[in-house]
Formats: sequence, C-alpha cells, structure tokens
Amino acid sequence: MYDDYLWIEGIPFLCVWFKPEIIREVLSYPKSGTNWLVQILCLICTKGDPKWVQSVSVWGTHHGVESGVGFELLKNMEGRRFTATHLPFQLFPKSFLSSKAKVIYLIRNPRNVAVSGYFFWKKLNVCKIAKSWDEYFEWFIQGKGDFVNYWFEHTRGWMSMRERENFLVLSYEELKKDTKGSIQKTCQFLGKKLEPEEPDLVLKYGSFASMKENNKSNFSILKKDSNDPAILMRKGGKSEVFNKLFQEKMAGFPPGMFPWEECSQTSRSYVNTDI
Repeated sequence: MYDDYLWIEGIPFLCVWFKPEIIREVLSYPKSGTNWLVQILCLICTKGDPKWVQSVSVWGTHHGVESGVGFELLKNMEGRRFTATHLPFQLFPKSFLSSKAKVIYLIRNPRNVAVSGYFFWKKLNVCKIAKSWDEYFEWFIQGKGDFVNYWFEHTRGWMSMRERENFLVLSYEELKKDTKGSIQKTCQFLGKKLEPEEPDLVLKYGSFASMKENNKSNFSILKKDSNDPAILMRKGGKSEVFNKLFQEKMAGFPPGMFPWEECSQTSRSYVNTDI
C-alpha cells in the first residue's frame, strides 16, 4: 500500500493512478453539484434503469481517492471504475496527467458554492464550524478553515486541463438550465450510446424531484435548514465582493468561459443547499 503514496510531513499523497481505460473521474470543488452529476452518470451507465441508485447510497456508487479506504477499494475493483474527488490539481497523482482517463470537471458559481457550503457544514459535526455567515464568507474568500480550500486556486488549476480531449468541463448552471442537453453531451464524451427513450429515463430519475424522494440520495440523515441563502447573499454587499474578487482572480480566461458571469446579482439560482 505504501508504495502508492508520496509522504510529505507525515501526510500521504497519491503518486500513482490506474489504467486509463477503466477509469472515469468526476472532479469538483465541494458543493458544486457533485452528487447530482454522480446520479446522472450512474443512470447513464445503467441506461436509465434506477435500480442501482435506488438501492445503493450516493456514497456507495463511487469512491473518492482522498481516503485510503476509497483508494484501496478502487485498486481492488474489477472492470471499469467510477471515482469522484475534490482534490486540487497540485495534489492529484502526476501519472494522471499523461493518462487518457475520462475526466469531467464540474464548476459552479462560487457565490452559490459558498452559500451551499455554509449550510452543509453547519449540519455536519466533522470539522470546525464558522460562528456566523460573515465568518464563513471570510474563510471562503481567503481559503481558510477545514474543508474550505481556495476555490479560485482549485478552479484555475483544473481549468488549465480544459483543452485536453479526455477532459470535459460542465457547469452546475448548464446542468440545471439544459439537463437533457448536458446528458447528451456527457454521453458523447464518454462514448455511451443510449436508445431514443433512455435519455428521458436518465432525465426523470436524475431530477431533483426524484432524488428528493430517494432515501439513498436525498441526504435525509441531514437536518433541513429553513434559512434562505438568497437573503444571505444579498445582505451586506457580498455579491459585489464576489464579483470584484472573481474578475481579479480569474483574469486571463476567455470571455464567456464561466456561464454565471452575466447573471444578475439578485439571481435566486443558488437557493438549493442540498446538492
């Protein structure tokens, strides 16, 4: 096991990757819609048959390479493997860069990521919790706090791979606006051919409504929060801070690269905190 890791100051980092023909990887910053995309990918693999996603928890349909347990499970699995990770570019196995593994990078408006993350981490007793939204906001834009690495660095790192043939960039906003079109784009990227009626099945069972009814994917173990994140985002000029910071930190990318750049500052597209 130890030959698979590079140890830096007592912390293990993966230094090897798997055979490219059997790996499909979902990359994302936390709270970007990862589990929604995982649900869709699982349904694409089963041609719209919901039995798998209705019988296995969302955490059981894929394995993260961050944990030693997930890595060992992946290494010992037979056939094609499906993984998801929040690792930043600089910590990912360097052998991956020369592989042909199919990779989907999911991005989301950082304002929405921050709000969704604030509510999510409040529900979990696994890390240091911010005392207030204002404190969490400062953590987020500075890349401080547990489970809150720097969004801008994470995104710039992985977006540098966007021109590779085996790298597909999807956005949460694109998935929400045109889910069926995103399903078709993903199928084409993965080389998956669905019968005419099957994309509609993926669309049906991969919808928010279906996921909310499915105890395996609706996070029913987490307490619901009644606060409206849209109010948080508009209060105190946070949107203006994000707009300025985004333009500064993401300078150099082609215009229109990020679909939320022209969104209204009062948009309520980020009210879903469960995804």
